[in-house]
Amino acid sequence: MPLLVVGISVLILLFLMTKLRVNGFAALLLVAVGVGLVQGIPVAEIPDILSDGIGGQIGDTMLTIGLGAMVGRVMGDSGAAQRIAGKLLDAFGPRWVQVAMVVTAMLIGVTMFYEVAFVIIVPVAFTIVRVTGANLLWVGLPMSIALSTMHSFLPPHPGPTAVAAAFHASVGLTLFYGLFIAVPIGALIALVWPRLPFVRAMNPSIPKGLVSERVFADEEMPGMAWSLSVALFPVVLIAGAAVTDMAVSGSNPFLHFVAFIGSAPIALLLTLLLAIWAFGPRIGRSLADVSASCTSAAQAMAMILLVIGAGGAFKQVLVDGGISDYIKDLTHGWPVSPIILAWLIAVILRVALGSATVAVVTASGVVLPLLAGSGVHPELMVLAVSCGSIAFSHVNDPGFWMFKEYFNLSVIDAIKARTTYTTVLAILGLGGVLVVEWALNVLNL
Repeated sequence: MPLLVVGISVLILLFLMTKLRVNGFAALLLVAVGVGLVQGIPVAEIPDILSDGIGGQIGDTMLTIGLGAMVGRVMGDSGAAQRIAGKLLDAFGPRWVQVAMVVTAMLIGVTMFYEVAFVIIVPVAFTIVRVTGANLLWVGLPMSIALSTMHSFLPPHPGPTAVAAAFHASVGLTLFYGLFIAVPIGALIALVWPRLPFVRAMNPSIPKGLVSERVFADEEMPGMAWSLSVALFPVVLIAGAAVTDMAVSGSNPFLHFVAFIGSAPIALLLTLLLAIWAFGPRIGRSLADVSASCTSAAQAMAMILLVIGAGGAFKQVLVDGGISDYIKDLTHGWPVSPIILAWLIAVILRVALGSATVAVVTASGVVLPLLAGSGVHPELMVLAVSCGSIAFSHVNDPGFWMFKEYFNLSVIDAIKARTTYTTVLAILGLGGVLVVEWALNVLNL
């Protein structure tokens, strides 16, 4: 049974990493090979599948994470991150620092991918932790939860946008309904989760090399205007491209140019150049000093990228092993409400395959026949599938490994923190979709 194979593979992976202390990259590849053999994939094809999975995952994330880490390190070594962190603390106070992180993450995360927004904001979170002595998860977890909610629930993020296209749903209405669900639910979980006893018991340290450990005097730091401008520069480029794409139809050179500079890698590359120009003199007298900061950030990211790539290989073996097709056949004809069924199929696919994007795209194909004649608003079906795809993030999800490595957690602690919050977000998201459906029916809309 394919789902049994997934369950056993996860248990073996946990055993390798927690009991035998096998490196995450090696453990993921070993389990991926084992799953491929059990699923009947020809031995000669397994290396290519692993390469495709690693290449696809690294190709999507390496430029974003690598450039984002360099921008963050330049801002840290110049004092810009400390300047922003200090202003946030002055505005909200240490007591309300979590609210500051949630507000920041939601504003940035409406249009930016989880990974992109994460690497932009996390240096500020690291700096706040270093300055205040607060627990890393107390500051960083609300940020991650808020970003996860925005990324999974709302267009123009890839999952909801792809499902909206498949269902012929209005992207604008999907975003409108989704905000009423995502903002209160994301804020609630973001503020509650760090206060849970099993989370408060964790006290991870900041990973080495990702943030400057120097404490700057006020006169040594750049001004707030420059610091904030550089931090928000990629947000403006990426958000501007998303808004332009939704507002402007047709094909013209301007649209192509906006899409080019608004793509995450180009936006971050331009931001890095701006950061070097604006803050370079504060780091050192030559480009070599600035280059050293970038090199340090890249070295710190090496193992994180390897583990994320291996997570992509594991996911690809599950997909090519036919598990998604098995789930399609398993759920066909279930007598359940279309919204609940759409959510449930996305959850099962997410648990089995790991990738939220693969889960939503596959689920949309399964659910699409249910939409015709159901009377359900297609926008609500989009939200049901999208919020289901965030559930149960665990060891076959590359995003899980990014979360684990950045917050310097053990596998077990990462499961306790991330798997639980993603699951609760998905459940509350389904409840929110059902409430919106009820309200639309009451209003005859």
